[in-house]
Formats: sequence, C-alpha cells, structure tokens
Amino acid sequence: VQLQASGGGLVQAGDSLRLSCAASGRTFSGYTVGWFRQAPGKEREFVGVIRWNSRVTSYADSLKGRFTISRDNAKNTVYLQMNSLIPEDTAVYYCAAGSRIINSAWSRWNSYDYWGQGTQVTVSS
Repeated sequence: VQLQASGGGLVQAGDSLRLSCAASGRTFSGYTVGWFRQAPGKEREFVGVIRWNSRVTSYADSLKGRFTISRDNAKNTVYLQMNSLIPEDTAVYYCAAGSRIINSAWSRWNSYDYWGQGTQVTVSS
C-alpha cells in the first residue's frame, strides 16, 4: 500500500490545520493507521492512531484534546485535525500503516509496515 500525506503548511500559533493520509494500491480496511512527527534534531514521536475497522483511536497524552484522528471510508483517507497549534508542534508529520499491531505497540514507529513521505508543519509564534 502506498501512502500520501498532505495538508502541511505554515500557520500561526492558535491556528488549526488538517492533514490527510490517502492510501492507494489497496484500502485501509484491516489496517491500523498511525501519525508520527519528527522535529529537527529530535526523535520520531508518536502522535496518534486509528484502527480503520473499529475507528478506535488513541493519542499521545500531551496531545489529547487538541489533535483528533478520523477516517473517510469513501475516500480511503485518514485525517489528523490539529487545533490550537503551538510552535512546539512544528515538525514533519508522517502517516504509517500496519496490519498486525497490538495496542501496546501502536505507539512504536517500527510496528508499522508502510510510511508516507511526510508533510511539513511549521507553526510561527
């Protein structure tokens, strides 16, 4: 499956942004789709995840309440809605998909089999 992340850009603190992760080659059905981010000089960080079939979601504790993940079955796309953005949210955001990920492993980047190319989000103060 090929993943295409999009929607990044330059925004001001307090703004909102919605990222998209579109799949091609097959549907997301049966997959777990995660969002990660990586800021310059920092390790890749778990943002959140959605199980496509059940729509169950989970988020990094520090991002709960500001970030929301959803999906559109018809468009075979997963979204990351980011609200009240702060400069510390500046990073390259990646989506990833995996088919056999247990709950305790879904925050680990190496649990995922497929990755999108990343989309840059820059939040100015």
